[in-house]
Amino acid sequence: MAELAVPSATFADYLHNLCADYKIHNSLAQEARSNSSIHRGLRNDDGTGVMVGCTKIGNVLGYRVVDGEREPMEGRLIYRGYDLSDLVNAYVSEDRFGFTEVAYLLLFGHLPNREQYEMFRSLLDDSTALPENFTEDTILKNPCRDIMNKLGRSVLSLYTYDPTPDDLSVENMMRQSIELVARFPIMAAYAYVVKRHYFENDSLYLHRPEPTLSAAENFLRMIRPDKSYTQEEARVLDLCLVCHAEHGGGNNSTFSCRCVSSTGTDTYSAIAAAVGSLKGPKHGGANRQVLRQFEEIKANVRDWTDDGEVAAYVRRILRGEVSDHTGLVYGMGHAVYTLSDPRTVILKKGARKLAEQKNMLDELELMEAIERVTPGVFAEVTGNEKVMCANVDMYSGLIYQMLDIPQDLFTALFAVARITGWCAHRMEEVLTGGRIYRPAYKPLIRHKEYIPLDQR
Repeated sequence: MAELAVPSATFADYLHNLCADYKIHNSLAQEARSNSSIHRGLRNDDGTGVMVGCTKIGNVLGYRVVDGEREPMEGRLIYRGYDLSDLVNAYVSEDRFGFTEVAYLLLFGHLPNREQYEMFRSLLDDSTALPENFTEDTILKNPCRDIMNKLGRSVLSLYTYDPTPDDLSVENMMRQSIELVARFPIMAAYAYVVKRHYFENDSLYLHRPEPTLSAAENFLRMIRPDKSYTQEEARVLDLCLVCHAEHGGGNNSTFSCRCVSSTGTDTYSAIAAAVGSLKGPKHGGANRQVLRQFEEIKANVRDWTDDGEVAAYVRRILRGEVSDHTGLVYGMGHAVYTLSDPRTVILKKGARKLAEQKNMLDELELMEAIERVTPGVFAEVTGNEKVMCANVDMYSGLIYQMLDIPQDLFTALFAVARITGWCAHRMEEVLTGGRIYRPAYKPLIRHKEYIPLDQR
């Protein structure tokens, strides 16, 4: 039998040619992409989101509509009817952590009394333990360089350990939700320390969570070799978790969760979809881009206290001359908020004391300068005087840096907080949605007659 000839071209050569062919046959004309009947990104022509459903969980307020025109306003974020600022001020004034109370509020729809609060804390404590052999089989034996990918895979793996994974009753979905809220910090922390061990030759340490501690305290304890942290560090991290816990049904990861949930699938599949969405640099991964650009500004602006010098460098960024040449100042602007992002206001206030303790007040004030000068420079460079504010990503990355949290964990921490909102929206979608999501796409194809292979 004659031997098969080995192709001279490499896999890469074939792939290059196939992709070149793909680009020829899969481009969309600009007029089609800008068709007014197509709401790309599910956005209306005025920038508002296309209305696809209703919710009683959260609301994002960034502007008013007066006589058909958008009017800027100070931003507000509403959790189950309560203003986020009021919730934060209340628990801070009582000198306690707030994430557990916010998780209860989002999941159950009302603030707990003392008995309900203690019962919920007990349920969370009882749910922190990962299933038997899960740590070894899912995390230790299968390390991953990316924590978000590992978190998504871990969520899907939990399906295998659940005796009733497909049960869509309220009781079962609530049980799954409580377990996920309790386990997300542990899975993220373990994924990180295992990644450091296998890929960065670091010592391996797996600290078990302490039932009496808050989510923020346990997370800091689990990712640090000596388990040490200060109360101020834990308070600021708790503040970040509270601010990231929910952001309405229209943000990409929550919408992904609701969209997948509308099919009637299991909780783990829906939450894994949300994790995959959050990983993207246009969503949860944005704070890493902010910090990378901030480090560049720090290196190239000599006098951080000089707004003129800061503005000059921001001008170069907007012109695409420096940074990643996209012309974007990361952390500035938001799809909904105009005059202010309430989460940014809260985090800036909470970060100042920590910045003083960490000798990073100069960094915090430089970031405030970037926030201050960018709108004016943006209007000068682009001719667009749109109202813009710093979004939550502007300061969350800097806060994590103050807490000595590695960038690998920035987006994972977002997920540790947002799992509460995802679970609340999933249950609402399953119980009240009723229909599978099925938007339309405008077809840009014509009928073609089939041509036999040898005649092409």
